[in-house]
Amino acid sequence: MSTDDFDVALNRRRFLGTAAMTMAAAQLGMIGSATAQSGNKRPSSVPAIKPGTNTSLGSLKQIDAGLLSVGYAEAGPSDGPAVILLHGWPYDIYSFVDVAPLLASAGYRVIVPYLRGYGTTSFLSSATMRNAQQSAVGLDIIALMDALKIKKAIIAGFDWGARTADVMAVLWPERCKAIVSVSGYLISSPAGNQTPLPPQAASAFWYQYYFATEVGKAGYAKYLAEFNKFIWHQASPKWDFDDATYNRTAASFNNPDHVDIVMHDYRWRLGLADGERKYDDLEKRLAALPVVTVPAITMEGDSNGAIHALSTAYRNKFSGKYDYRLITGGVGHNLPQEAPQAFAQAVIDVNGY
Repeated sequence: MSTDDFDVALNRRRFLGTAAMTMAAAQLGMIGSATAQSGNKRPSSVPAIKPGTNTSLGSLKQIDAGLLSVGYAEAGPSDGPAVILLHGWPYDIYSFVDVAPLLASAGYRVIVPYLRGYGTTSFLSSATMRNAQQSAVGLDIIALMDALKIKKAIIAGFDWGARTADVMAVLWPERCKAIVSVSGYLISSPAGNQTPLPPQAASAFWYQYYFATEVGKAGYAKYLAEFNKFIWHQASPKWDFDDATYNRTAASFNNPDHVDIVMHDYRWRLGLADGERKYDDLEKRLAALPVVTVPAITMEGDSNGAIHALSTAYRNKFSGKYDYRLITGGVGHNLPQEAPQAFAQAVIDVNGY
C-alpha cells in the first residue's frame, strides 16, 4: 500500500472515531537536539535542559477525588496558574520529570497525577468497575481539580493524556484555560472503530487485537515489564533511554488495577467491552467528534513510532487560537520526556493565547 493510501485509511478511521495514539512500526527521524518548527515562531523563554537531567518529582501526595485516591506530584507556587500534566500508556508521571521543574520555575502550579490503574492511584471502592472509557478518565481529572480547588487549568498531555485533554476541552471548556495535545485530536468512539483497515494499516494496531483475547491479557500480565519496554522502543525508535529511566516508570505498572484498566481501554475502543450507562450521555456527545474551542497547541515528534494522523487531517477540529509544532531531532512518542523544553514552552505559550 502506498503512503498516500495508508494516510487516507488512517485518517478515515480516526475521524470515524477510531482509537488513536496507538503504537506502530517505527518511522524514520533525524538524530540531534530537539527543535520546534512552528507556524507561530517566538523566542524560547524556557531554559535549555538535557532530557533526563532530573530523576525525581519529589515527595508524592495523595488525595481522594471522585472515585479515586489519586497519587500526584506537585511543584511550583500554590497561587500560580495551574497546569495539569497527563501521561499515557505505557508511561507515567516521570514523562514530566524535566517538564515540571521548568514550569514551576516559571511560576506555574504544576500537578502531575497518576491516571487510574497507575502508580499510587487507587479506587476507593472494590465495587467500582475498572473502567477506562475516555469520559470516565476525563471525569477523574475534573474530580481532582475539584478536590484541589482548581477552578480552571491548562491541560497538557500525550497519548491517553492528550485524549483526556481533548475530552475535557469539549465537555468542560469552562474548566480548561487551554490545552496542549501531542498528536492532536484523539477523541474516538467504539462505533467509529468498526471501519476495517487494509492490512498494513491494521498491523499498527497489533497490540489492541492481542489485548482483545484472554491469552493477550494473560501475556500482558506475565510479561508486563518486557511488553511495555518493547512498546517504548517501537514508539520512540530514536530515544536512547537507559534501564534506570524505564524502571522508574515500570514500577507504576505494578498497580493492582493496571492490567484490567489497560484491557478495558483497548477492548472498549473496539466495542469488545461495555462501558457504564452513567457515561452514555457524555460518550454520545464525544461520538459526534465536537470541535475544541479553547486555545490549543498540538505537537508531534518527527520520529513518533506510534500511529498518528497528519496535522492537516485534524486542523478543523480546533476553532480557537491554535498552533501546531513539529519537534525535530529524532523525538518519538513520549514527547514531554524526550523534548521537555519544547513541551514546557508550548504550555507557557498557550497560556498567553
